[in-house]
Amino acid sequence: MLINLEKVLLEQHKSIDEKVTLDFDSFDTSFGKFPVLKKEPFDLLVEYKEGKKIRIVLTGKLLLEGACNRCLEPAELPFTIDVDKEIAIDDELEANAPEIVREKGYSLDVDKLIYDELLMGWPAKILCQDDCKGICNVCGQNLNTGNCNCEDTSLDPRMAAIRDIFKNFKEV
Repeated sequence: MLINLEKVLLEQHKSIDEKVTLDFDSFDTSFGKFPVLKKEPFDLLVEYKEGKKIRIVLTGKLLLEGACNRCLEPAELPFTIDVDKEIAIDDELEANAPEIVREKGYSLDVDKLIYDELLMGWPAKILCQDDCKGICNVCGQNLNTGNCNCEDTSLDPRMAAIRDIFKNFKEV
């Protein structure tokens, strides 16, 4: 969604204070496609600051879905977007503020701003629950729903000598 910034940048410097909706239904990245389960309207405030600067305040909540990194079950990813930034309107605008579009005047790309905030706040690991047990590396059984009868083959007996060396030189 593009918001025209002309009335903020003109002489009377009127502010924009409105609710905006997110246009995309999934968060598409190079590491996957994550559907948006729930999106609330975002509160947007854009106002002029002295010295050819504008202040952008954007708040709202999103709920995305992704696969748990341990058990591959669907996991909910709640996000609270809270942006409060000042942007200088100058010649280096594209490098400093990629969410400002300069085609036929100045516009704010709200979707790009939210997309960037999601990327910055993306978790290192997606978990369905904090104590997720994952899946069995032998049979693939989800260990959250029940145990399997597989033998524990986690250590190769040929590596016992190396394991003993590491135990003897373990730092305390």
